Amino acid sequence: MPTRVSPKPHPHDDAPDTAEAFRRLAALPPGPERDALREEIVEAWLPMADRLAGRFRSRGESFEDLRQVAALGLVKAVDRYDPALGNAFESYAVPTITGEIKRHFRDHMWTLHVPRRVQDLRNKVRFASQDLSQTISGRRPTVAEIAERADLSEEEVRTGQEALESFTALSLDAELPGSDDGYSLSDALGAPDPALDTVVDREAVKERIAALPERERAILYMRFFGDMTQSSIAEELGISQMHVSRLISRCCGRVREEVLGDA
Repeated sequence: MPTRVSPKPHPHDDAPDTAEAFRRLAALPPGPERDALREEIVEAWLPMADRLAGRFRSRGESFEDLRQVAALGLVKAVDRYDPALGNAFESYAVPTITGEIKRHFRDHMWTLHVPRRVQDLRNKVRFASQDLSQTISGRRPTVAEIAERADLSEEEVRTGQEALESFTALSLDAELPGSDDGYSLSDALGAPDPALDTVVDREAVKERIAALPERERAILYMRFFGDMTQSSIAEELGISQMHVSRLISRCCGRVREEVLGDA
């Protein structure tokens, strides 16, 4: 039966003295005895892992999930720790567990891809804002105040503030604030302008139309830009509707042939 881990306290209340247990663990071959001792070491350090997980409360993730991530980091630290190097386990475990939690946020919580540098700015801005809110009452801290507290430039503060809004994405089906008729964000999105498809065509025929006689240009303008019928154009110019039809067909055919010839 493996020897129980000593509950002798470390400088921190939740850091037990497991130096001897780690030395025995390193000497044991794979098997039930080693697995049992490894499990006891992990259980002894779980309170510290929970404490580290508590530092990341109120960031959009449940505390129970954070505890599981911290426990995973603790297991990794136990498996990778080498007591022969002479370093205290705590000095190795704390950054390992904290890094595991931070990776969890980076890989699973951000719904928008945000560069690591911007994530760091976000954290600095958030911490500085929280500190200032304890000393400033009745208003939010200004960009200049946050920049001074966080030792950042005002531009970096603005970048960090934008990242604060990028932690989660708003559903397109979410009802817009102040809307009482179910109007959602998707209803406010625009659509491709169908006129964009005609831009190239318009540019291609512009010079050819400009070279037409003035009356033919006027007829094409009234028909295709003024949305006038052939009868209305005929009445406007004092000619027959049949003549207007022939002029439109002749002008369009001429412009088409010239454009295709250029191509």
